[in-house]
Amino acid sequence: MEPSRVRLEAATSALQSLLSFAGPADGALRDFFRDHRQLGQHDRAFVAELSFAVLRHLRLFEELGARRSPRRLALTALSITFGVSVRELSPLLRRDEEAFLVQLRSREPGELPPAVRLSLPDWLFERLLAQYGADEVERLARALLQQAPLDLRVNTLLASRNDVLAQFARDGIEAAATVYSPIGIRLANKPALQRHALFLEGKVEVQDEGSQLLTYLVAPRRRQMVVDFCAGAGGKTLALGAMMSSEGRLYAFDTSERRLSNLKARLKRSGLSNVHPQHIDSETDARIRRLDAKIDRVLVDAPCSGFGTLRRNPDLKWRQQPADVAELAEKQARILAAASMLVKPKGRIVYATCSVLPAENDAVVAGFLAAHPTFTQKDASAELARADIALDTGPALRLLPNVHGCDGFFAAILERAG
Repeated sequence: MEPSRVRLEAATSALQSLLSFAGPADGALRDFFRDHRQLGQHDRAFVAELSFAVLRHLRLFEELGARRSPRRLALTALSITFGVSVRELSPLLRRDEEAFLVQLRSREPGELPPAVRLSLPDWLFERLLAQYGADEVERLARALLQQAPLDLRVNTLLASRNDVLAQFARDGIEAAATVYSPIGIRLANKPALQRHALFLEGKVEVQDEGSQLLTYLVAPRRRQMVVDFCAGAGGKTLALGAMMSSEGRLYAFDTSERRLSNLKARLKRSGLSNVHPQHIDSETDARIRRLDAKIDRVLVDAPCSGFGTLRRNPDLKWRQQPADVAELAEKQARILAAASMLVKPKGRIVYATCSVLPAENDAVVAGFLAAHPTFTQKDASAELARADIALDTGPALRLLPNVHGCDGFFAAILERAG
């Protein structure tokens, strides 16, 4: 981090917008950069990194004295998170700010309550504590305060992982195979990937390793009919299509035309010809009902709190409330029930979220199974083993950043009787 007066002022201005929590932080930051086109690439990187550091540690920074002052929050992040000394910051400081930073350095965060130290809302900390216990929640929360790595999925229609790794090595980009996903690559840094030939040629796509593993639970086969029920921008859709060798028929449903439009360019690069994006009004859309009991595999990556992705989306812990989680759980149950109607006898539906809360995971699955006796839960670990993935988290897939190094995910395989 190389602070300057221009960069500090830009970060302060960006934080004024982000701290309103009127919408997702990444979208607010995009809008800010669109309105401040004079900022160069390195300036934007500085503003983004500093802003997200503030969002990750917001409760701690406020307790240490920054309160809701965007400028003091930015200075606190520079001092604590990035280790910039008061002497280095001195040319940029106003009259009382040097004394503030000196006092800040003298505080001992370890004396604060754990929810404050770990920058979690009390209600979320209490739920995680009840689920994981004090030691594990400390490790989980600390992992969620870190920056997420940049993971890629190799498009096996167009390249092999070894070939991609070799190309990165020739280009001086440090990369390694992911631990669990057979088609994943983790980059040591964050290069300008969108200008790299491997990306432009569709040989790699950005996708977290945990997200990649979900597709191995769906386990689609060639010539099957498959539905990605909440496709979004299509990352898992493209992975499923490649696993099907572009054969069969793969529907990508979503209620957002904007999200589906983002799939078009990715689909063109991918070389897939079996993907059919369809905008739907709701989970009960008539276009879905025509497929009732005809689909071999369905993936429901349900809308959720996203608390497993706090490394990437730290604003979620400040924007979501307990009532939101309860509302989401009801929505998840409705979507899962509607999507299950598509599954043919002996077919499979995989219910997944990027949440770490039982209310959105185990409780939704338990409620579904109680209301749908023709479905049974299968062993996710056994399915992964069939793909030579040595990962056993029990009957359901449970991924945590502090344990597995990827985003937090939950997934359950639900199969319909013949």
